[in-house]
Amino acid sequence: MKNTGGLILIVEDHMAIAEMVGEYLENHGYEVDFARDGTDALRLTHETSYDAIILDRSLPRLDGLDVCRRLRQEQRSSTPILMLTARDTLDDKVTGLEAGADDYLTKPFAIQELEARLGALIRRDRKSIGGGVLRVSDLVLDPEAMTVHRAGKELHLSPTGFQLLHILMRESPRVVSRQEIEREIWKGEAPDSDTLRSHLYNLRKTIDRPFDHPLLHTMQTAGYKIADLRPSASAVGTQPQQRSAYSPAPQERASATA
Repeated sequence: MKNTGGLILIVEDHMAIAEMVGEYLENHGYEVDFARDGTDALRLTHETSYDAIILDRSLPRLDGLDVCRRLRQEQRSSTPILMLTARDTLDDKVTGLEAGADDYLTKPFAIQELEARLGALIRRDRKSIGGGVLRVSDLVLDPEAMTVHRAGKELHLSPTGFQLLHILMRESPRVVSRQEIEREIWKGEAPDSDTLRSHLYNLRKTIDRPFDHPLLHTMQTAGYKIADLRPSASAVGTQPQQRSAYSPAPQERASATA
């Protein structure tokens, strides 16, 4: 199945596991932020909209159950949460799900299963939000109503511009190649070399120029993406400082005592 992609927050104080999971997901089309304790996790979720959260249960300062409860009750967040923990009794699982987790995976775990569960959560969430409504920062596209809004202002696009934006937002924050876009919009019949460029120019003029920060980005030699790339406080003190010299093979299992 096609990779879902998305921005993931990994909340894990066991650095070897955080690094292994983060590296695997990045290599499979995701973008990743890290938090080492529950307090940092709540700060980051308040500042940034994530597609899903991988949450350890036993954390410093604030444990995973409290993080879950506060996300659901205080922040009113519906972001999918996959709880990842060594606590594997039935009571532990029930408690985690009742606290607000959407899924529960115990350590040791297979990294492929984690990614599969994560992708399923994201796909289900994207289908359930407003009948397929897509959101990136303050940009909102409703494919059923055929409307686009940014910062509450309705924007007007051509049919091709709407289709182009839908593709980029659906895949956000993944980079989408020119070939993928042309194949989906023009069904393999490649248009003139300037056609896509013209549509992108008009799209950028409509969704970005009237606003204070751009969301449509050209990635040199790679393609295009819709994402909020403004610097975030998440870059300070929340990511692992270095990669482990040993990178486990995908089929290996991660373990911890949490």
